[in-house]
Amino acid sequence: MKLNIGKDHKIYLDYAEDNAISQFKSAMAQPFSIKGALMPDAHTGYSLPIGAVVATAGVVVPSWVGYDIGCGVSGIKTTFTKDDIEKNVDAIFDAIYDKVPVGYNHHGSPRLISGAIETYLKRHTTEEMQNIYNEKNGGCQLGTLGGGNHFIEIGYDENHRIWIIVHSGSRGVGHGCATLYMRKANPNNKLSEGHYGFSENSVEGKSYIADMKFCEEFAFVNRVQINVLVEEAIQECGIQGSAIHDTVINRNHNHANKYEDMWIHRKGATHAEKDMLGIIPGNMRDGSFIVRGLGNPDSLYSSSHGAGRVLGRRKAKETLDIDKFRDTMQGVKAKVEPGTLDESPFAYKNIYEVMDMQKDLVEVISHIKPIINIKG
Repeated sequence: MKLNIGKDHKIYLDYAEDNAISQFKSAMAQPFSIKGALMPDAHTGYSLPIGAVVATAGVVVPSWVGYDIGCGVSGIKTTFTKDDIEKNVDAIFDAIYDKVPVGYNHHGSPRLISGAIETYLKRHTTEEMQNIYNEKNGGCQLGTLGGGNHFIEIGYDENHRIWIIVHSGSRGVGHGCATLYMRKANPNNKLSEGHYGFSENSVEGKSYIADMKFCEEFAFVNRVQINVLVEEAIQECGIQGSAIHDTVINRNHNHANKYEDMWIHRKGATHAEKDMLGIIPGNMRDGSFIVRGLGNPDSLYSSSHGAGRVLGRRKAKETLDIDKFRDTMQGVKAKVEPGTLDESPFAYKNIYEVMDMQKDLVEVISHIKPIINIKG
C-alpha cells in the first residue's frame, strides 16, 4: 500500500480501516513530520493510529505517545518445569490473582522499590509530575496489571523452557502525565484529538521529555515487580525453581526517542534496532514471539507491538460468540467469560500473518505458547 503523502513513508500491511489511514496521513501532513511508517498491526487510535511510527524535526507530540506512556512487554526465562506448571495450573492461576491487583485495583501500601522510584522522581521530573505521582498513589500502583489488553502469561518455548511474559504500563501515573501535557500542548488548553506538539527546546518540551522518561521507567519497574510477584506465586504453590533475572527482555511501545536529529514517536510500535531483543504478543490463545530486531531504517527501526485489533471492544462483545471463544481456548487456563470476550483471539488479526508481514523488520527466535493467561 502506498499513499499520496509526499513524504518518506512505508506501510507494512495490505489493509487498514479508512480512519486509521486518515489519521496517519494527517500526522504526516504536519510541517514538522519528516518520515513515517505503519506497522502490520495498525488500527485506529487517539490522534495517531496504534501501530504508527512518525519521526519529527525538533518537535515532541504527547498525543502521538498516548496515555499509557511506557506501556510495553517484558519476558524472563525461568527454571520452573513445564510439567510442574501444568500439574499445578489451577493453584498458580488463583495465586497470581491473589498477589497481583488487576483492573483498577492496586496494593494497599507502597512496594519497597517505590523509594528508588521516588528518588528518581524528585531528581529528574517537574513538580507537576511529582504531584501526579502522589495523587495517583504511585507507590501502590507498582506491581499492578491494569485492564484491557494487559496480561500476564506463563508459557513455554520450543525447548519446553518456562517464560513469564508481562504486558503492562505506567497505570494512573502515566495517564495523569499524558493528560497534563496533551492539555498544555493544545492552544485551547483542553483535551481533544490533534497533532499538538512542543519544541524540544521549549520549557514545556523539556518538561514533557523529562516526565515522559520517568513514566517509561515507572512502567518498566511495574513490569519487574509483576514478574517478582508471579515468581513468588508459583513458588508458594510448592513448585521448585525461579526466574533467571539476567535474562529479562523489556521493550516499551509508547514513547518518543531522540535518534540523531529526529524524534521517533512510536505509538503501539516496538523498538527494533539491529540485534535488539523484543517481544511481540499475539493473543490469549497463540502466545508471544521472542524476536531479534533487524534494524530496518524504512520502518524507523520498529516492528509491530502485537497482532492488532480487527474489532473494537464494544463491537467484539456485541458480535463474538462466547462458545467459540471457549472452544478455541481449550488447553489454556484463562478467564474465558463474557467480560473478556473483547480479548478473544477473534477480536485480533491473525498473528502469524502479522509476523509474516514484518520479516524485514524482525527475526523470530522463539514462540512462547501459553499455559496460563491472566487478564484484568
